Amino acid sequence: MLVGLLSVVYLFDTVELIRRASKHDDIPIITVLQMGLLKLPEVGQTLFPFAVLFSAMYTFWQLTRRYELIVVRSSGFSVWQFLLPMAAIAVIFGVLQMTTINPIGAVFISKFEDMERVHLKRQKNQIAVFDEGLWLRQPVLIDATPEELPIEEDENILLETPLEEPQTPNLVEGYVVVHAQNVRQPEWILQNVTVFYFTSDNKFLQRIDAKSATLGKEFWRLKDATIHKTDAAMEFDERYALPTTLTIRDIQESFSSPESMSFWKLPGYIKTLEQTGFDATRLKIYYHNLLSQPLMFCAMILLAAAVSMRPPRAKGTFLMIASGVFVGFLVFFLSSFLQAMGSSQQIPVLLAAWSPALISFLLGLSIMMNLEDG
Repeated sequence: MLVGLLSVVYLFDTVELIRRASKHDDIPIITVLQMGLLKLPEVGQTLFPFAVLFSAMYTFWQLTRRYELIVVRSSGFSVWQFLLPMAAIAVIFGVLQMTTINPIGAVFISKFEDMERVHLKRQKNQIAVFDEGLWLRQPVLIDATPEELPIEEDENILLETPLEEPQTPNLVEGYVVVHAQNVRQPEWILQNVTVFYFTSDNKFLQRIDAKSATLGKEFWRLKDATIHKTDAAMEFDERYALPTTLTIRDIQESFSSPESMSFWKLPGYIKTLEQTGFDATRLKIYYHNLLSQPLMFCAMILLAAAVSMRPPRAKGTFLMIASGVFVGFLVFFLSSFLQAMGSSQQIPVLLAAWSPALISFLLGLSIMMNLEDG
């Protein structure tokens, strides 16, 4: 069931990637197909509950249609006894998805995001958060005009040296690496900032230390900046402007998405973000949502049994399929809605992450207790 769902999703994802790649002439079709494959693990984790639901519905429908469940019940077994092995397998799959499939999928989706940034978005800015704070790398034009040689304090030389016209700046491509120990939210003010200038061939030029940096329109405004050049004396500038093409939205979107983070690395990354000053609510919801997957898969088994374990004489195959699709989309909508509310901090993280699985489990349990007598 999962392979069938992934095949359909891969077809539509590849068509969308081809549409986006058609805007550029230098992206081969093999790269687009590779990107579609790299994105499949992320989609597969989203579709896993639906695969469990639909496959369980098909299994119960086949057992009922062949009268096997009737024989089992007539032998003295209750519905809970033959539901227990399937629910246990679902829980095992949930643990496997959380501890093994998710870390593997995180590697693939991280590679996909890198290829998307390079080939489709054409972004050159790179941002990372570590225990030491925020690190940011961005391209910049650097003045490569040679520094004037110091003139000796000699009157004859001064008289003989002709006055030269000011040289026009010779701008070449380079990059800067910006480091900030922490970030003050929601103003997005970087504190204790250090900026390193490099040429395109990684030659160090200068370093700037500043008390803070504020992102304006097309520039960083560095407050109380001290400039250290390799071949000049130290300078001080109260308002130093560093050109940039970044916006606050670019910085927010450049952080590692929850899907690209391994389950085992999420707690440490959440702690690092909070220490740096960033909001880690979305990552917390994703982490607890992974923890709730075994309960969600078990709930899918109960819901599948509730809609598909009908007597063979009751003609309702279409109703069963429609009910299963409705239940699947209801769970998906509820999960997405609660996670969106949790990300906007309207409800607690635990409520946003665990409510869909808990509600589905209690709903399936209550239906089965009302339908079955033992």
